[in-house]
Order: sequence, then C-alpha cells, then structure tokens
Amino acid sequence: MRVEIWSDIACPWCYIGKARFEAGLAAFAHRDGVEVVHRSFELDPNAPAATDVPVLDMLATKYGVTREQAEAMEARVAEAAAGEGLDYRSDRIHGNTFDLHRLLHAAAAHGVHHTLLDAFYRANFAEARTLGDPAVLREIAVCAGLPAEEADRVLADPGAYAQEVRADEREAAELGATGVPFFVIDRRYGISGGQPAEVFRQALERAHADRPVLVPAADGAGVCGDDGCAVPGK
Repeated sequence: MRVEIWSDIACPWCYIGKARFEAGLAAFAHRDGVEVVHRSFELDPNAPAATDVPVLDMLATKYGVTREQAEAMEARVAEAAAGEGLDYRSDRIHGNTFDLHRLLHAAAAHGVHHTLLDAFYRANFAEARTLGDPAVLREIAVCAGLPAEEADRVLADPGAYAQEVRADEREAAELGATGVPFFVIDRRYGISGGQPAEVFRQALERAHADRPVLVPAADGAGVCGDDGCAVPGK
C-alpha cells in the first residue's frame, strides 16, 4: 500500500495532520506494508523568498481581520497542535517555500526526505526560524543528512529539482486537490484535511480491504488552501 501526502511546510494543518496520520498509521495492523511518500504543494508560490512579514500580519491581511483576531485564530491552531504533542509558535515569518521543496526532493534522492521534512516543520512551527535565509536552510538540510555539497548545489541553482516540485503540483491539481494536507492511498482513495488519527486508521483499513473511500474535510478537520487555513470554531 502506498500513501502519498501533498503538503507545504508553511501549512499548520499539514504539520498537525502529519502527526495525526502517523498516529493512525501506528494503529494500523498492516503498517509495515505501507510506503509513505511526501509530495510538494505551495500554498503561496508568489510569496517572496526573503521576507520579514510576520505570520500574524499575513493572516490579518488574508482574512481581513484585526491582529487580535489573528492571534485568537493562531491560539486555536496552537491548541490543536498541543493536543498532538507538538510545539507551536506564532512569531513565525511568512515566506516562499519553493527552495524548501527543492531541498526535500534532493533529500529524497539521498534517502533522508522524512528526516528533513520533520526538521523543516520543527524549524518553522516549533522554533520559528527564518526559512527564507539560505544559510539556515543549508544548516537544517545538512543536519538532517543531506550532503553539504548537494545542499550547496541545490541552493545555488534555482532550477535544481524545480521540475520535480512542479510535477508534484500538477499531479495535485489533476487529482482535484485545492488545499493541503491531501492524502491519497494507492491513487484510489483520498482524504482531505488534518483528520483525527482514528479517521486515518479507518481509511487505511478500508483501503486494505479494497473498498473505495473519500473523506472530505469536515468541521474540526483543518485544511489550508488558496483562501488560507480553516480554523475550527472560527
């Protein structure tokens, strides 16, 4: 069984949804036979690479709300993250994630994709590091196991792994994904949003039994799309 997950490092529900999926997978009896593949998806491909825009300011502008309301939205997401044992900071900087996705494809070629993805999520949401800084990206990538010379090559060449990122994004569009996280099991079954762990376990069970399943994002299952990130209770 193969599970493909389209996500963006800037997406809080991808961060939370990954933890929930992994909990559901851990409870799945046939988990050793599941291959997990992470795919690229940019929520804001037009964002500048180097930026100093705080996430709270971006949210206030995106939703047309006050900064206080944006803080309340982030507090609810932080609560959901805490429920999964995840650290979450709201003093992050909003920016372009294309270079991160290119590095993730390079990491996949070197067998350290999962490690680097976790490191990027942690750096963004738990540590609020400046991911628009190439030096920071290089440090994180090398610490995750990507050879330094490969990290340098990718960061120096904007075309490195660009086609792979764009191919992932085209596939997402062809599959009808308009937001992330988006989970696809064996290219036959789809799950949208940061669903509870039990939903993922049940979906894996159904897919294993070869019964079609489509679980759209429901109330309480966060998802990030072109219009921003849905917040339960908003």
